[in-house]
Formats: sequence, C-alpha cells, structure tokens
Amino acid sequence: MRFLIIFSTVITVASVCLIPLTWADDEHAHQGGTTGGSRELAGEIARARVALAPFATDLGRAKARGYKLQITPMMPGMGYHFLNPDVEGFDVRRPPILVYVRRGRNAQLVAAEWVFTSKPAKPPLPGARYGSFAAACHYEDGTFTPSSSEAACAKTSPESGAAFTFWHPDLVTLHLWLWYPNPEGVFNSTNPLVAPFNQD
Repeated sequence: MRFLIIFSTVITVASVCLIPLTWADDEHAHQGGTTGGSRELAGEIARARVALAPFATDLGRAKARGYKLQITPMMPGMGYHFLNPDVEGFDVRRPPILVYVRRGRNAQLVAAEWVFTSKPAKPPLPGARYGSFAAACHYEDGTFTPSSSEAACAKTSPESGAAFTFWHPDLVTLHLWLWYPNPEGVFNSTNPLVAPFNQD
C-alpha cells in the first residue's frame, strides 16, 4: 500500500513510545493554550471543525470516508487512532488521523493528528508543538509493538494474534485537540480530561 512508502501518511502515537515535547516553534506561545489567542490559529481550527463536523459523533461515517484503519487501541490520555491512508501532505481540513474516545457503542471525535518523518521546516499551524512516536509494527486490530525495522516485525501481533499491516520509522507527531478541551494546550499530545475514557 502506498502509505507504507509515503510516511507522511503513516500514523502515530502511543504513550509508551512518546518522547516529551521539546520543540516550540513560537517562542511566545502560551504552553497551555492556543499561542496567545492567535487569530490565525483560531481561524484554522474553525476551518477544521467545520470540515470534520460530519464525523464528530459518527465513527461509522468517518470509516466510510476512508478512516477505516484502526492503528492503536485506546491510548490513555489520547484515544483510538484511525488512519486514512489516502491522505497526503498537510490540510487542516483533512488530517490523515482522527482520534476518538468511546463509551459503549457511542464514539466522540476529540482530536486530529498529522505525522512527519522529520520536523517541518515551517510550522503548518501557528505555534505548533510536536511530539514523537518511535518506530513500530502495526496490526489490523490496532495493536502495535516498537521495532527499529520492518524486517523485525512479527507476522501476527504478539499481544492479540492479529495480522501485520504496516511498519513506520520514527515519526514527528502533531495533535490538534479541536473537538475536546485540553488544559495542557491544543497541541499537547495527551489530554488529562480523557482519563474517564482510559479503561473503556
């Protein structure tokens, strides 16, 4: 599949693989907020929210529109990550990854995510802050295991026995909490307010 070669569409993030955020592209950015109330950022968030509104509480619709590859289980402080492998490049209205939380059969979109093989030379959003996700093998049920090479990936998940789907190298991640408040900031990789969903 094409997304296995073009890593800008490959996915993201797990608490066991996260490296603490160390980059801030706007030295005046508010570490817990939206870069000092940037009008530009607010406008970009508004564009994203309008574009993704059809998926806000409808995971089935998101899957039908291409976000059908579950790439993580429920990640504490984050959610379930769903990848659309056909998305390339950066478009705030069409992220490659949607992050959901669930309660029973109900799902709620909480964040969007983009991934890069290296830190972008120019921040795609004002005040963007990044995280990291170590190289890993992914399996069709969302389980994954850290791995430095695809050759080392087991054909089935050591955890669940699910079939192997893809491997990715070390990635730079960009979360945008556009559908759920985050006291740590809209770009923070994790969100303490997601804690009630951690065991769901």
